[in-house]
Amino acid sequence: MRYIECPDEYVRAKDKGLSLFIAGGITGCSDWQKDYATLFEHEDLVLLNPRREKFPANHPDINRQQIVWEYNALRAADAASFWFTKETLCPITLYELGKQLVSYKPVFIGVHPDYARKEDLEIQVGLIRPGIRIVYDLSSLADQVKGWIRGY
Repeated sequence: MRYIECPDEYVRAKDKGLSLFIAGGITGCSDWQKDYATLFEHEDLVLLNPRREKFPANHPDINRQQIVWEYNALRAADAASFWFTKETLCPITLYELGKQLVSYKPVFIGVHPDYARKEDLEIQVGLIRPGIRIVYDLSSLADQVKGWIRGY
């Protein structure tokens, strides 16, 4: 696995292999991305993580840089994986998911069982992309992605 974290640049032509954007809560929730990334240690995959080790959230230039990085990385990635935590509604993640659901790219979705809008998310995803199977833990989400990698 090759790991790229915001603000490091992802250049598709330079980074060979499949790429996965890992979308999900960053503010006000645990660092689930760190645990999730370890599940791909032995995979031939470029993992694009928008969560920074240190993020000065109230700095306007950094905030813009963060949004632009996420936008570009999500567009460049071969697929996107979404995790909805129990701690926050993840409004930006919901927005990003909506954009991806109407794209041609593979989308993988995991929802913590205690996520406040779980049923809404299940209904919306079922209406837009009924073939997507939502899972309820990070390990199952990683297994779906690994299946995609092996089938590619």
